[in-house]
Amino acid sequence: MESIRQLYKIGHGPSSSHTMGPRKAASIFASRTADKAKSYTVTLFGALAATGRGHLTDQAVLSELTQVAPAEIIWKPEEVLPFHTNGMTFRALDADGNTVDEWTVYSVGGGDIVEEGQPRKSGPDIYPLTKIKDIQALCEREGTSYWEYVDRYEGAGIWDYLREVWHVMCDAVQRGIEAEGVLPGGLGVRRKAVSYYVHAEGYNKSLKSRGLVYSYALAVSEENAAGGLIVTAPTCGSCGIVPAVLYHLHHSKGFSEQRILRALATAGLFGNVVKNNASVSGAEVGCQGEVGVACAMAAAAASQLFGGTPAQIEYSAEMGLEHHLGLTCDPVCGLVQIPCIERNAYAAARALDANLYAAFSDGRHSVDFDRIVEVMKQTGHDIPSLYKETALGGLAVIQ
Repeated sequence: MESIRQLYKIGHGPSSSHTMGPRKAASIFASRTADKAKSYTVTLFGALAATGRGHLTDQAVLSELTQVAPAEIIWKPEEVLPFHTNGMTFRALDADGNTVDEWTVYSVGGGDIVEEGQPRKSGPDIYPLTKIKDIQALCEREGTSYWEYVDRYEGAGIWDYLREVWHVMCDAVQRGIEAEGVLPGGLGVRRKAVSYYVHAEGYNKSLKSRGLVYSYALAVSEENAAGGLIVTAPTCGSCGIVPAVLYHLHHSKGFSEQRILRALATAGLFGNVVKNNASVSGAEVGCQGEVGVACAMAAAAASQLFGGTPAQIEYSAEMGLEHHLGLTCDPVCGLVQIPCIERNAYAAARALDANLYAAFSDGRHSVDFDRIVEVMKQTGHDIPSLYKETALGGLAVIQ
């Protein structure tokens, strides 16, 4: 299992699979063909083509290639390559239109790209254990925490990286609760974070707390929709959940930055297990792999902050994911706005509820986190493709 650095990626929205991944691929291809390309064609397949315009895929790709030579986008939403639904083929052409280089690559979620047949990892494996039940057993046997397991294999440098991640998350919250106006894309969706933030001040303590969590999640998700700088946690489409929960607890409960970073490490570990054993790509397994996994990560982080045992932390994360099983990815017009932004706010609240529910228990329960990950993977494969980021079913076709 690779480093959590590959899960928490800093970049611009609105989509890790449709924007960050293709931009990265285009940058690599442009660099390797800069001395021989006179023009480019890029063919986008499957879900990448179906919702690419809404996710600004073409703009992301062209922004890199056109620094070298003119480029053309070819859209083939009806053609799905066998390896993954987010396929793309880059071709570099000479002055006579002959192909001088060609590369087919896949954007598999979280900003990662892989070639067919390659493991879906962008870094080396550094963790010997890849199941939460094994990591939990180790922690209970040694009397250690999940974040200490992360520290053992990531090394001291991970804390500087997580500090940068945390600061980008905080900046996104703060920008988002100040910004007003309509989000780009043509749906006419107005930013709501500032309204929720202001209205929260007028309620009693309990309702104010919930309103603030909503506002923070909305703030980051709206920044993502506007192409702002965010952190994948585990994706762009679900980037508001973990920051909302941690920002709220940092300010309302006074948890120190050091403890927040440890909570981020724990959240990253749980997200990493899902990414390693299943998927965090909405185009592959639906929104359960994005919002569901983010909810699990945030629940685990909150449980740790409130002193949860390894069993209670695992239970919190399990509930966060279990209660999103089957969630489809059907964004209206392919934009990461409806229902994505609202889902982030609701899932942030559910993460806190999962933590609270687990805190009342001893952590023992019937179905463990790893089993839920297996079920999520199978459920994702069973969901019809029109409900997986193709804009062909569900909310995406409501007029």
